[in-house]
Amino acid sequence: MVKLNENYLNVKESYLFAEIARRVSAYEEAHPAQAERIIRLGIGDVTRPLTKSAIEALHEAVEMQADGATFKGYGPEQGYEFIRRAVSEYYARNGVNVDPDSVFISDGAKSDTGNITELFSMENVILVPDPVYPVYVDTNIMDGKQIIYMNGTEENDFLPMPDDSVTADVIYLCSPNNPTGACYSKEQLQAWVDYALRNKAVILFDSAYEAFVSETDLPRSIYAVKGAEKCAIEFCSLSKTAGFTGTRFSYTVVPKALTFPSSAGEEMSLHDMWNRRQSTKFNGTPYIIQYAAASVLTEKGMKECMENISYYMENAAVIADTLRRNHIPFTGGVNSPYIWFKCPDGMDSWQFFDRLLEKAQVVGTPGAGFGVNGKYHFRLTSFGTHEKTKEAMERFEAMLKGV
Repeated sequence: MVKLNENYLNVKESYLFAEIARRVSAYEEAHPAQAERIIRLGIGDVTRPLTKSAIEALHEAVEMQADGATFKGYGPEQGYEFIRRAVSEYYARNGVNVDPDSVFISDGAKSDTGNITELFSMENVILVPDPVYPVYVDTNIMDGKQIIYMNGTEENDFLPMPDDSVTADVIYLCSPNNPTGACYSKEQLQAWVDYALRNKAVILFDSAYEAFVSETDLPRSIYAVKGAEKCAIEFCSLSKTAGFTGTRFSYTVVPKALTFPSSAGEEMSLHDMWNRRQSTKFNGTPYIIQYAAASVLTEKGMKECMENISYYMENAAVIADTLRRNHIPFTGGVNSPYIWFKCPDGMDSWQFFDRLLEKAQVVGTPGAGFGVNGKYHFRLTSFGTHEKTKEAMERFEAMLKGV
């Protein structure tokens, strides 16, 4: 008889966003007249269309696929050379050196952050921040790995730092952070890299929101930190940078210097292991998507992307100003599209979710879905339109005042 992976029994029955959808659906069914009033500032999906450069490149690539002379079938699983070089050049413009051969193209950072667990033994101890993006936890639970948590709290500005009394083998970091919007400084990341090097550990660094960093002294890549190439894998995506949430494009950087001894003492390369894994289990990102991504990563393409990012950050400022006026503590909203705040009136996050939905018809994300340290906090995103964001915050403020 087949035996199933019973680690799935340890995964929460209802994923965070599935529970949000269930509650919103129940509200709509009970209040059909209010359904059209609902404004969604919960899920981190974009609303601005793809940029001009991206659309033009997509059209051009489609025409190439219609011509036998330029048609592309199966491509390299790692990504075409032109796009790996484009990623490397993008890093270089931000002052970071990344070898194009260390770049692996994929269809989303979520996929790669989940799949990367296959490279690590069941014996490894996994260290994740709390609050945390759920995929880090759920994928390791599915694997049956031991997970320990580092506490992100108001006291440390939701930026937990290394503790030498704690020994871990695989460390997840996300900066700018999802859900809190907090951003590590270069000195703080250096402390994490030093910790990883001392413990012969690996940092899995999620930089999906790097393009939102506006303060020039904050690092946008772990590789801006000395020694990171010997201990860190970086994941990045164009989902939020270029609005590719539905177009699907990401890249993972696995440096060739990232080697560790096997139990037999033989040096094993994580770069080679990931290359082998992708060659076996992944057939590559569509050519037309890679072609469009290359146009996005040019100086002209990124300038267009930054116009959309500026639009979203104007929304973040509207949310932040509303919270300040009402003396609600928060993080994020400056170098991140997320705003993380303390629920008013001592409510827990699910209580506040229900109140916000019922009284203002606004949907956000309860912090409890990101870990125990999020129980009394709430996340709003700035990815809506100006009009919807402004209206949502007017309703939010009226709800707080009991209007």
